[in-house]
Amino acid sequence: MYKTSVLEKNISSLVDLLRHREKHQSDNIAFTFLLNGETQEVNLTYQELDKKARAIAAILQSMKARGERALLLYQPGLEFIAAFFGCLYAGVIAVPVYPPKRNHHSNRLQAIVSDAQATIALTTTSVVSNFEKTLKEKPELATLCCITTDDIDNNKADDWQPLSIDSDTLAFLQYTSGSTGTPKGVMVSHGNLLHNCAVIHKCFQDTSNSLGVSWLPPYHDMGLIGGILQPLYVGAPMILMPPVVFLQKPIRWLQAISRYKATTSGGPNFAYELCVNKIKPEQLESLDLSSWEVAFTGAEPVRAQTLERFAQTFADCGFRKEVFYPCYGMAETTLIVSGGLKAEPPLIRFVEGTQLLQNRIVPADESSVDSQAIVSCGRTWLDQKIVIVNPETLIECADGEVGEIWACGESIAQGYWRKPELTQQTFNAYIANTEKESFLRTGDLGFLQDGELFVTGRIKDVIIIRGQNHYPQDIELTVENSHRALKAGSGAAFTVEAKDKERLVIVQEVERSYLRKLDVQEVVGNISQAVTAQHGLQVYATVLVKTASILKTSSGKIQRHACKNAFLNGSLNVIEDWSEDPWQKAKFRYLQTDVESLLEKVQGGK
Repeated sequence: MYKTSVLEKNISSLVDLLRHREKHQSDNIAFTFLLNGETQEVNLTYQELDKKARAIAAILQSMKARGERALLLYQPGLEFIAAFFGCLYAGVIAVPVYPPKRNHHSNRLQAIVSDAQATIALTTTSVVSNFEKTLKEKPELATLCCITTDDIDNNKADDWQPLSIDSDTLAFLQYTSGSTGTPKGVMVSHGNLLHNCAVIHKCFQDTSNSLGVSWLPPYHDMGLIGGILQPLYVGAPMILMPPVVFLQKPIRWLQAISRYKATTSGGPNFAYELCVNKIKPEQLESLDLSSWEVAFTGAEPVRAQTLERFAQTFADCGFRKEVFYPCYGMAETTLIVSGGLKAEPPLIRFVEGTQLLQNRIVPADESSVDSQAIVSCGRTWLDQKIVIVNPETLIECADGEVGEIWACGESIAQGYWRKPELTQQTFNAYIANTEKESFLRTGDLGFLQDGELFVTGRIKDVIIIRGQNHYPQDIELTVENSHRALKAGSGAAFTVEAKDKERLVIVQEVERSYLRKLDVQEVVGNISQAVTAQHGLQVYATVLVKTASILKTSSGKIQRHACKNAFLNGSLNVIEDWSEDPWQKAKFRYLQTDVESLLEKVQGGK
């Protein structure tokens, strides 16, 4: 099979990359899409992908659309990939977004269209028929020129005219999911993408003989770059499936790895937790996971407990703990920032939990009551650099001291679309008293130890009650473990101000199987007792919500700020709502509604 380092072949854009693959591996299958997550599959070769992309690009070129922003409104599948490359071939800036549900009002979609100033929507005939009514009713969407790519004649490919595209050319806008609900478009260039693919290649040591499996949504950086662009970078085939079929039956993910003998696959922490909790013992007999070489995990806190449980559960299926690959990254860094050494087990450090809350790292014995396990997210590669900085003084922290994670390197994106002030604040930070190099401020907290990065939380999410710091993910883990009816990875902890004090609020999903037989008093009591015992905090309000209703980002992160807003305005999908002070909570919601009403009147000129 053809092998090459694409960076040695004068490749400066993703267009060069795909054209290179089409020339040297034209008949090789690039992507296989499992329609049902199991055996029903469709394939796409490099040659077919290139031709389809050129046909779409020819249509866009006939519209003189270079530099315009085009929404990619697709269900996960091969049409999305062709449309993405069609935009790149035409010099059109792609904007991947979730397609709206039938007749469903999408504030996020409207906000993205408005911010990106999109003029075109690429989609399929089936998707456009589902939201045709929404398109006509919403002014921001009604002006979009919709192009259905599934009925474009591939012979149009001959009309495509090659463009001058280099590493600095803007490839697409990655709209961050955002915990505040206000989407920001990260400007990702061709150079950013090629460099980050090179970093991943260095980390994973993948080759054209590798084979990946991904259920991750293509609208998100991990799904798009890790699941689509990275295999293209090394010329390796990729097996894809819709995210929903994995969520419905997690066994499908592992069955695909087993059936196709995949070497590389992964996802956020919750994906591994879901497999442990949902896959039945009798289903393990047919699984062979011995081919799995890189089981990457990132996008949310990596929990040592989850890694251990997954490794133990699937050990008899040939899964080896050392293939776990914790890593760290974000949309603003294109994707990956740091990762470990392949074929080495994850590095786990035990520290004193009470000291960690004070931003101090003190080693602890694993058996200590106060010990807390933190998983390393590895180290930087190539020219990437990470420093830990005090977010207030902007002075670089000492080794083993908690501060804000700053990063620099060629993978750092160009900034936020049409947000120069925010771009300056976030992407052009300098360590105090230095002007040597600028850094990206990630907003995440962590520390470096012997070159290894340990991520501890997010600055804006840290809970401060009575002068003490608490990481919300620790409280959320305590809550979900307090009762079997509570769904793992589906809770939010945050504070509200009541009686001039910060008070703790818990919003937590209930497992679907417990909805009809839920003992609310027992569940709420367990939550309160567990949080008080383990964190010394009193729960002010507990809201139990229906399955799959907690607000999350596209990568599975809990949107704590959005959950807080939903709590205040009463828009949560509530099963039971318990509060220490119901009258105070009602006042919250009255005030919140009143403010929103005033805003609507002001914006409407009334």
